Amino acid sequence: MLSSPILVSLALILSLPLVLFFTQQILPQIPFPFSSPDAEDLALFHRATHITNHLSTFTNPKPKIAFLFLTNSNLTFSPLWEKFFNKNNHLFNIYIHADPTSSVVSPGGIFQNRFIPSKITHRASPSLIAAARRLLASALLDDPLNQYFALISQHCIPLFSFQFVYNYLFKNQLQSLANFADDFNLRYPSFIEILSDDPNLNDRYIARGENAMLPEVTFEDFRVGSQFFILNRKHAEVVVRDRRLWKKFKLPCINEDSCYPEEHYFPTLLSMEDPNGCTGFTLTRVNWTGCWDGHPHLYTPPEVSPELVRELRLSNSSYSYLFARKFSPECLSPLMDIADNVIFQD
Repeated sequence: MLSSPILVSLALILSLPLVLFFTQQILPQIPFPFSSPDAEDLALFHRATHITNHLSTFTNPKPKIAFLFLTNSNLTFSPLWEKFFNKNNHLFNIYIHADPTSSVVSPGGIFQNRFIPSKITHRASPSLIAAARRLLASALLDDPLNQYFALISQHCIPLFSFQFVYNYLFKNQLQSLANFADDFNLRYPSFIEILSDDPNLNDRYIARGENAMLPEVTFEDFRVGSQFFILNRKHAEVVVRDRRLWKKFKLPCINEDSCYPEEHYFPTLLSMEDPNGCTGFTLTRVNWTGCWDGHPHLYTPPEVSPELVRELRLSNSSYSYLFARKFSPECLSPLMDIADNVIFQD
């Protein structure tokens, strides 16, 4: 006859499934394998950084540019971008992150079905970083031929034709495609502004608290730059793979007047990871003359002219600007008037 201790043990084993069942009904459910509210993003980022690019399966592969549109309103300038992209479908892809609370309507055409799963974005919050990372991960997963990733605002316009932009980024470096997958990232730099001498650098650094960024990011490592960039594939993977710096930059700010996480995270991360692989310059022109409340100058229809386009192309560095912002929606008509004869005449 079985002893009492054995019976007790057997009863406990048999009752274990019932205990688990009722526990699951009472306790809140925790998503697996992540317990974070960012679980969907983490799963996406994991997939994007664990894919194998089989470029050798393509015949004479042509690298593509992934255009990443970050918007919280309708893409007013889509007709201008349609002209820009015209007849080059094999050389680019489009991905759109639209704030789900903003009721953005698809402009159709080449933008149709190019919206990725998106989340709410706010100024002075890390949500804009998360949105850009979402776009990068989606583009990495979607097409192994995406080798440059250009982050674009709904207020951005092109300053040259697509062929000019494409050749500018890949100029004189498309030979030796047999080694495309191996040495691409050594031959094509990323275009991202990286500044260490901003007069408000200290205020921006301590926006989350005096020592909130330590030990991962020291003040000496902290950088600022433009929100908009063009990254090569290697650096896009660096951004999507990062967990270490992200846990610092996603902290809420105490001083919102100095809190522009999207202008800090990307230049700081890439400066720490691969400074020699970045030019340190952005290719998107922004006019900060007369800026207000953290917003750059907003161009209006009377300012649109051939002279303005030519002026916006010019840079103090050896690089030309390829895009410009910030343009009011009313600028579409005058921009379309000069598109064929000025903007796309390189």
